[in-house]
Amino acid sequence: MAERMPFQFEDRFAQALAELAQRDDRAALAALRRGLGKPPGTAPEMFPYVVPLLPSNPSWRLERACYLVASLFALHPLGWEGDERGRRLTNLGASFALLAQRSSNREGVTRRFLHLLLAHEDELGEHLRHAIGLLRSHAVPVDWGRLLRDIQGWSHDDLRVQRQWARAYYDTLGSGEEGTVSGS
Repeated sequence: MAERMPFQFEDRFAQALAELAQRDDRAALAALRRGLGKPPGTAPEMFPYVVPLLPSNPSWRLERACYLVASLFALHPLGWEGDERGRRLTNLGASFALLAQRSSNREGVTRRFLHLLLAHEDELGEHLRHAIGLLRSHAVPVDWGRLLRDIQGWSHDDLRVQRQWARAYYDTLGSGEEGTVSGS
């Protein structure tokens, strides 16, 4: 597993979202949820919470990913604990593996996960909304900073993100222990 640089933009963005949840700022979370299923910038209620967190000239890809992650976070503001993030893979593949371990329908979870991996970038937001809803229903954490990074790299030609998620999913399932990656 590659060492992560602490306090990268994506982690700071996720931390700022987590602080809204820790303060139990229901109005802010409701405003962010209004962006679910909408293109970036079309839910002005999100602006006061997202715009101040963005760099001065964000790329279209980064801005789009930030709005998507903010709306998804507001739907399910549960993240991996800091010590868990250091000990294991915490990408969305690992979250789905934890869901599969907790579920009575592991095959169904695997099908949903594989369907997510095949999502085209234009459909990714909708697929993630359903995936996050499923994770929420089983109180499975999400590494929001990592998800923000991964969304930005989703369309890379080598399918790096999809391969990393698949590796985390199957390695975690193969370990036999809830949420632990085999070989670690």
